[in-house]
Amino acid sequence: MPEERCPAPRMPRPACGLRHSGAVLTFLSRVVLVPLVRLLWRPRVVGRRNVPRRGAVILASNHLSFMDSVVITLMAPREVSFLAKNAYFTGTGLKGRLSRSFFSGIGAIGVERGAGAAAQQALDLGLGRLTEGHAFAIYPEGTRSLDGRLYKGRTGVAWLALTSGAPVVPVALTGTQELQPVGTTVPRLRRFTVEFGEPIDLSHHGDAKSGRARRHATDEVMTAIQRLSGQEEAGTYNEPPTPSVVERVRRAIRRDPLGSDAID
Repeated sequence: MPEERCPAPRMPRPACGLRHSGAVLTFLSRVVLVPLVRLLWRPRVVGRRNVPRRGAVILASNHLSFMDSVVITLMAPREVSFLAKNAYFTGTGLKGRLSRSFFSGIGAIGVERGAGAAAQQALDLGLGRLTEGHAFAIYPEGTRSLDGRLYKGRTGVAWLALTSGAPVVPVALTGTQELQPVGTTVPRLRRFTVEFGEPIDLSHHGDAKSGRARRHATDEVMTAIQRLSGQEEAGTYNEPPTPSVVERVRRAIRRDPLGSDAID
C-alpha cells in the first residue's frame, strides 16, 4: 500500500467541550506530540482511512516495544484509549506528576496487571470505553515479543469484539523495537512503520460466551496482523518463564486464557 501523509488530527476547540483536565491533557498532547513525532521520527503510516472516525472500534496490534501504545495513539486518526500499568499513575513527586500527566494525555487508563479477575477487570474497562463509542487499543499477544516473532493471541480481543459488536482494525508495527530497546530509558530517533488494516467484523463467529467462537475470532485477527507485519508465527503463547511446576500445570490446563492482553 502507498504511504500516506499524516494530516493534523481533528481537535475539539478548547472552548467548546474540554470540561475536565483529562480532556485538556489529551488535546494538548495531540497538538504538541503529533507534530513533534512526525518531525523527529518521520514515521511511515499506512491505511489511516481504515480506522472508522466515529463509533466503537478495537485496534488490535502486534507488540514489539514499550513505545507501541504511544505510537498507535499518536499515529491513529482519532483519539485512542489503552490500558497501562497502574504504576505509571501512582508515582510521587515531580516525576510521578509528569508520568500521570503524560499517560493520561495519550489516553492511558491505569490498571493492575495479572490474570484471572485482574485480566477480566481490565477487559471490562476496555468494554466500557467501547460502549461509550471510543477507540480502544489492545495487544492480543499479551506482552512484548522479544524475539520479533508473532505469538498466539489470547482471546480477550475476541471477547471485547463479540460482546460490544465493535469492528477490529488489525495494526502492524514495524521498527518500534528500535525506538526504546529493552534496558534503555531514552527513546532513539529511528524511523518506524504503522499499518492499519481493513476493519474486521467478527460477529459471524458466534456468541462471546463460546470458547470456540472466541478462539476462532482471535485466530482471524492474528492472521490479519501477520499478513500486515510479515512476522514469523511462534505458534505458542508468549509466556514469561514458569517459576514452578504448579504454574506450568496451571497454564497447561487453562484452555481458553483471556489473559492480560489489554494491558501494556
